[in-house]
Amino acid sequence: WKERFFLEELEAHVPKSILACKEVSREVNFSSMEKMDDFKLLQKVYFQGMCLEEWFFKFGFVMPASTNQWQSTIEAAAEMLPAEQLSGNVTIETNFFDGQRLLAKSLVRVYYD
Repeated sequence: WKERFFLEELEAHVPKSILACKEVSREVNFSSMEKMDDFKLLQKVYFQGMCLEEWFFKFGFVMPASTNQWQSTIEAAAEMLPAEQLSGNVTIETNFFDGQRLLAKSLVRVYYD
């Protein structure tokens, strides 16, 4: 993914058993050569093109020439659609910002195997 991450829609293949979890933990690792005063991300989850969820994460100050790690835990919805219905129909759009300035955007289509 590294070279293509911000250039095209990517695919993520996830075990369908993840849909039975009450919580999912995730980790974002990133590096920056430049200082950022107000690093944040806006993530939207779409099902068949319709936005179902939206999350906003504020990291804040990022030192120049640093590598950072960001962890979060997400609670599952009370009821989940079956993997067969979700697979290939879910996309996750992540927008990366420093303040109001958009730095990059990624789009990942999720398949539940």
